[in-house]
Order: sequence, then C-alpha cells, then structure tokens
Amino acid sequence: MTEAPRVRLVGAEIFERPVEFRFPFRFGAARVTNAPQAFVRVRVEDASGRSTIGRSAEMMMPKWFDKNPSLSPEDNVGQLRASLRLAAEGLKSLQAETAFGLHVAAETKHHQAAATHGLPPLVASYGLALLDRAILDAVCRMMGACAAEAVRNNLLGVSGVAAPDLAGFDLTRFLSRLNVSSRLAVRHTIGLADVLTVADLGAMQRPADGLPQTLEDVIAAYGHRYFKIKVSGRPAEDIERLVAIAAILDDRVGDYRATLDGNEQFENIDLVCDLLDRIEEEPRLKRLRASMLFFEQPIARAEALSKPVVAAAQRMPLEIDESDGDMGAFLRARELGYAGISSKSCKGFYRALINRARVEKWNAEAGSSHYFMSAEDLTTQAGLALQQDLVLASLVGAGHVERNGHHYVDGMAGAPEGEQLAYLSHHGDLYEGAAGQTRLAIQAGEITFATALRSVGLGSSVDPDWAAMRPVS
Repeated sequence: MTEAPRVRLVGAEIFERPVEFRFPFRFGAARVTNAPQAFVRVRVEDASGRSTIGRSAEMMMPKWFDKNPSLSPEDNVGQLRASLRLAAEGLKSLQAETAFGLHVAAETKHHQAAATHGLPPLVASYGLALLDRAILDAVCRMMGACAAEAVRNNLLGVSGVAAPDLAGFDLTRFLSRLNVSSRLAVRHTIGLADVLTVADLGAMQRPADGLPQTLEDVIAAYGHRYFKIKVSGRPAEDIERLVAIAAILDDRVGDYRATLDGNEQFENIDLVCDLLDRIEEEPRLKRLRASMLFFEQPIARAEALSKPVVAAAQRMPLEIDESDGDMGAFLRARELGYAGISSKSCKGFYRALINRARVEKWNAEAGSSHYFMSAEDLTTQAGLALQQDLVLASLVGAGHVERNGHHYVDGMAGAPEGEQLAYLSHHGDLYEGAAGQTRLAIQAGEITFATALRSVGLGSSVDPDWAAMRPVS
C-alpha cells in the first residue's frame, strides 16, 4: 500500500465572491438575502520539494454559525473571515505531516486561538474545515488520486489519535470498505418563509428566471421524494403549517420521506415533546408522521447538550447539528439520548469520517441501526463547494442529501461565463445549461455526480476563475 505523503502548507490565499439569493431565506428569526462565498487556494510541499495547489469553497452564511442577535450579518461574515485567517496561520506554522496529521496538530490550538478572539466552536470549525479540504485536494492531486481512493487507501493518514473512543476499532479497515454511490436523492428544504402554493403568492413578485418558487412548483419541476421541514419552536403554529405542507405532499408526491429541523428554536425538551405529541394526535398528519425519519437540532446549542433528551428521543430519533462544534460533540450527545449527527463540509471532512466510524462501531455493539448520520447543508453553491460536499456525503453513505442552494440561487449566478461553461463541460452529469446559466440537474428527485467522484483531487476537474474574485487580505 502507498504510504500517506507528508506535506507542509507553504501558502494559503482566501478569496470571496458575492452571491445574491432569488428570494429571502429565514434562519430562525433572521432573513438572509445575500452572502459571500469563500474560496481557499493553498500550496503544499513534500520533503522532495514537489509542490501542488489545492482548493476549497464554502458559503459564508450569516445567522447560522453564530446566532447571537446582537451581531449583524456583516459581523457574522467577519467572524468567518477571522477563522479562515487563524486556520491558515496555524497550519503554516506546522512541520510536515500527513494531511490528517496537519489537522490533528492544528485543531486544538486553532480552537483555542479562535476562542481568544471570541469565536464560538462552530465558527472556529469553519476556517479549519476549508483549509483541511484545500490541503486534502492538494494531496490527492499530488498522488494522482480521486478523494474516494485517497480515503479508502488512507493516503491522508487518518487514524484514531483524534478519537480515543475508537480504540480497538479497525479504522483502516473501515475506511477501505467505504462504498461510494454516484447518485443521491435530493432532500428539499421547506423553509419557514417559503411559499407553499401559487395561491399563497398573492402580490409577491415571481423572479424572472423561470425557476420554481412555491413548494408545488418545486415538486412539479424536480420530482422530489425527500423533504426537510423547518419548524419554529411554537408548536401550535408549527402544526398549522405542517398540516398545510402535508396536504401538498400527500396530494402531489407518492411514497415520500421527511425530516424535521428545529434550527435551535425550541427553548426546552418539553416543547419538543409537545410538538411531537400534537403531530401524533392530528389525523391530517398521519401520512407525514409515518414518513418522518428524525428531528434535527430542536434545542439551542447553549442548552442542547446540558440535559437528557430521552423523553423526546423515545418519540422520534434526535440529531445534533449546530451543537457539533468539536470532535467530541457526538460522544456527549449520545450520552444524553441523541442518536444522530449531521455531516457537513463546513464543519469538517475528517470529523464526518470519524463520526461515521462511530456510527459503525456503536451499531455493531448494539446489534441494531439505532445510530445514524445524515448529510445536510442548505446553501452549498453549485461548483467547487457543492461537488466537494457531495463526495463527502457519498463517502459517509448518505442515501439522500439536503440540497437547496439551487433553489435560492439561479445556478452559478455570479460566476463568469467561462467558469460556468467549464463546469458544464467537465461535469455534464451534474449540471445542465439553461437561460444562459449552468444549473444543477435534478431528475426524478435525484442528482448524478460520477464525474465529481472520479476527478483527481476532491470532487472537481475545474479550477475556479480566481481573477474574477476579490482577494481577502
């Protein structure tokens, strides 16, 4: 077996590109209409002096990483920029290591440095996650391997050193047996402010791009069978909206599955139980309730891991998302009654692999499939960010993935025409050209991305147009 190469980070650049939304999205009490997308470009070098470029990208979404109401969206973006700078500085100070070894050597110090700047764990994770992915991309290119091959052959040097709880678990064998699928179902998110029917539009002006806007439009255009439903933490209001949503799904979709997302809006576990009991008691929600897979992060992260959640978990499996601020979060959540954790590129590629190994270990010990991992990320944009996240979702075995960036943004709007055409040319299974834009191709509720999986590097054969971005000093 080829040994994992040892490299050092010799250069890192950060860029941004503005992204305008077709219509606002609501994160809890906040409405977001635009945000920048961050792009990272690194250069790594091995002991022989051979160097390679790697890249990564991710939206800088305000009001998710830190929901402090006293912070403006601009403040939130500033936090993410600071996290990226700290991660780059920390990694450049390290001696040569494997790709995973660099992550392990940097993680604790990076989180400590972020904390001294007032950055919460999820914000800290963002910066390190993007630098890790860019380094991973560079190492794969140095070895001439796609990311799936690099993971299965452990060319990244992944070990249990960051997760002592996996002692005795054959992590190398686990990685070697990961199967990837080039097809995933798309789980459409129904946001709190999303319009459900054409009649609900009223005087609201439709975007002129011809893309679907209402839930009815989305189902007709894309053929979704998986849905993620946002709830507000106010059970009486949530039931009314769930009834309206269920009426559409029951009428327009055949066999469907759904998840709930609380986005930290529930004050305590009693409110979660209240909503779940109301769902059970409402006859108009019978089919929707039968379709529900799990409930994602209902309680605010400040309280979510402080008390047991068994009362609600007995009604429906619970998953953490925003509470996943470090490598040990899933361990703490499990002790309190949570069974699941989300995979998100913005939280960390290696964290997702380690947590997926934990699911494998715990289920083997329990002799059941009680523990699980889902693939989530609402705003991931078409192109580099989307394709890197799809590779990760495939590696962790997700059969469906939350994907709404195409719904809130018109394809690769904001990217130069040449870059859009390059993606369409190299990744024609994933995209289609329409109205002068390169857009995600969803057919019968699914996407196909074989070209992304087999690309040398992490998910993409296209280099973004760096000259068309704004460098961040």
